[in-house]
Order: sequence, then structure tokens, then C-alpha cells
Amino acid sequence: MKIVIVAVAIYPRISPRSFRATELAKEFAVKGHDVTLMACTGKYNYKEFEAKYNVKVKDIGTPAFLTKNSDGKINLPLWKKAIIYTLNRFLEFPDILLLNKVRKKIVNEGDIDLLITVALPFPIHWGAAVIKKRNFKTWVSDCGDPYMGNSIKKPFFYFKYVEKFWCRKTDFITVPITQAKNSFYKEFRDKIKVIPQGFNFDKLKLFKYTQNKIPTFIYAGLFYKNNRDPFNFLTYLSNLQLEFKFIIYTPNKRLLLPFIDKLGDKLVIENSIPRDELIAQMSKADFLINFTNLNISNQLPSKLIDYSLANRPILELTSNFEENEKHNFENFLVNNFENQKKIKNLKQYNIKIVAKKFLSIYKNKNEGI
Repeated sequence: MKIVIVAVAIYPRISPRSFRATELAKEFAVKGHDVTLMACTGKYNYKEFEAKYNVKVKDIGTPAFLTKNSDGKINLPLWKKAIIYTLNRFLEFPDILLLNKVRKKIVNEGDIDLLITVALPFPIHWGAAVIKKRNFKTWVSDCGDPYMGNSIKKPFFYFKYVEKFWCRKTDFITVPITQAKNSFYKEFRDKIKVIPQGFNFDKLKLFKYTQNKIPTFIYAGLFYKNNRDPFNFLTYLSNLQLEFKFIIYTPNKRLLLPFIDKLGDKLVIENSIPRDELIAQMSKADFLINFTNLNISNQLPSKLIDYSLANRPILELTSNFEENEKHNFENFLVNNFENQKKIKNLKQYNIKIVAKKFLSIYKNKNEGI
């Protein structure tokens, strides 16, 4: 079967959508399918990757104002940043520039059995939606986060017409958790299938855990002002008269800057590292910290799966960091993990099972063809 997966970025970019597209492609290839990955590849050389995993990689081209692609962050001059700031919410700029690039790339690919488009950003989906004469049998739009129903970033009202146009065109929409269905318009919910993030369990390598002499805990991921915001927790830590080590792996350090001098050696800030390395490092910690998104029940951060695979207790905190959370944290410091967050049925995140679910969508739709 010929399978094409389109995403804005793939390996070596460190992001949930990059992981999603790359791991699916590798697993489909293991199963013997003809697999093509399309993305903004940047200057990364994929010859070794293609030979190792038997996956073809094709560049869709990087729009002039795009700030990130598969090989990392793109530094833009100030005038370009000003244009992005002005047009972003009104026009989904610069992501909207991906629409035509995706459209052309899919059309030029010839006949496709299974097309999987991966968002964010959503213009990846829209590029497939505007193709007048379909050259693919089955199209699955994979959505790690909702668009119009997104609680963090609310698009302007007129984008509902774009979303409904895309939803009518796609055969199926996949979301990682059941609650995410409610973030889409009712008339399209019968198209929605729940397929969680996929992880290659075969590559998992953990350290044998031994309790650290100084309580050591880790957070990995992004921060957002007033939502997944570490300010109150770090303020509390700054006044805590105990020895500890808080290790943070993140690409955005802005919200951490006021606490670097206050916490000194107690705060260790690292750049993001590849998923396999990160899980191995987290397996050495006494416990892991997850900052939840405020008032959001329709999204499950993929980091919680990474955390669970590291096999260390997870403490969930809110940006408010209220009194009961302080109590839970202090219990964790003395190895009382009674209130730890647990992910049920971890096996469902195995990439082998996840890939089978995508293939079953195709099979069920095309039975008898």
C-alpha cells in the first residue's frame, strides 16, 4: 500500500507532531508498505535516515516567514517578526503559506492509498482539502490539538467556515483522547476516531533507579504565561530551605530567567534532547513534574506518556500552585507518592498498535474495493 504522511516537521525536530509523523512512517515501513514522509525538511540530509528505515523523505519547501522546520528554529529579522505578529491571528500567517505547498506536493505524488496529514499547524490539512480532483483513496486528518475548539489559542470566528470546509472533505479525523471529540462541530463527530500517540517501546532504555542523595525532580516541555506557568512554583522553591535539584528540559527559557540567580545550583536548565535520551534521563529522577493546562480537559500532553515510560512517579501541578499542591509536593520530597498521576493501559501507546489502528481505518473504508 502506498502511504503518504504530511507534517510541517519530522525527525530530527523535537515536538509531538514530529514524533507522531516520524514514528508512524517508520512502523508502516516495517510492515512492508511504500511510505513517503513530506515536511519542511530544512537543510537536514535524510539519506542515512531513508536507507535505515526504508522511508522516502520529500521536502515541501519552507515558506519565507516560517519560524521552524525539521532541522530547528529559523532566526528571522525584526521586520519579518513584526509582519508575523500583525497577521498571525487574522490570517494564520505564516502557516497559511503551507497550504499551497502541501496541495502541490500531494497532487504531484500520483495515486495514494492512504494519506495522513498531521496538524498542528492546520493549513497542513487545508492543503489537502483544496485539491479539486483527489488522488488518494483514504484521507485521515490527525489532530493532536483542536482548532476552533482550542482553549489556549482561539481563532477568529470566520475560520469556522474553513474548519467546516476541511471537515467535510476529509474522510476521517483522528484525535488522541475521547474528550477531544467535543472540540469539533457536532455534524462531523461521526468521522472522528480516537488513536493515541505512538511510541517505539523496543527502543526504550532505562537506568536502574536508585534514590538520589538530594531530592531530584524533572520537568520537560514548554511553558506558557498564565497557563502551564511555573512562576508560583518557582517562587515557592526559592523560599524553600531544603536541598533539592530541579532539572528542566525546555526550548523556551523566558519564564525561568528571574529564578536563575535565586535558585542557583538547585535549578538546572537544559535544552530539549531527543525523546529516547530524555526518557532515559527521567528514569534517574526521584519524580517528575507536570504542569497542567488550566481548565482544559480535551487535550492530553504527550509528555505524560514519556513520563510514564520513564517509570517514575508523576506529580501534577497547576500554575496556581495552591496549598494542597504544596502538601503533595512536600510528600513527594520524602518519597510519599500516594497522589501520583498514573496513565492507564500504557500498552495502547505502543507504535505497533497505533499503526494498526490507522491501517484498520483504511481497511474498513475500502473493503470490497
